[in-house]
Amino acid sequence: HVQLVESGGGSVEVGGSLRLSCASSGSPYCMGWFCQAPGEQREGVATIRMIDGSLGYEDSVKGRFTISRDNAKDTVYLQMNSLKPEDTAVYYCVRDLDAQDNVWGQGTQVTVS
Repeated sequence: HVQLVESGGGSVEVGGSLRLSCASSGSPYCMGWFCQAPGEQREGVATIRMIDGSLGYEDSVKGRFTISRDNAKDTVYLQMNSLKPEDTAVYYCVRDLDAQDNVWGQGTQVTVS
């Protein structure tokens, strides 16, 4: 049974930084981060392919957020810098989004004020 364990959310002032972590059991092909603000749909933030590090970002976070991976730990990270109030959301980690058996993390709250 694949599980994802997220950590690293919290409250931070505008312009501050947070680092999210997501550890997966097993060996994922691709992992990513989504966010969901109150009353909004869940939307993609960043993705990374574990085998070669190929990655992608949603336009609003380019230059501020960095996704990275540690294959030895089957873990991905999301370094979030220059945080803005509009980044406030629950952040979810997802494993193998395009697969039938994709797995989502429990979500971690990020609040910027």
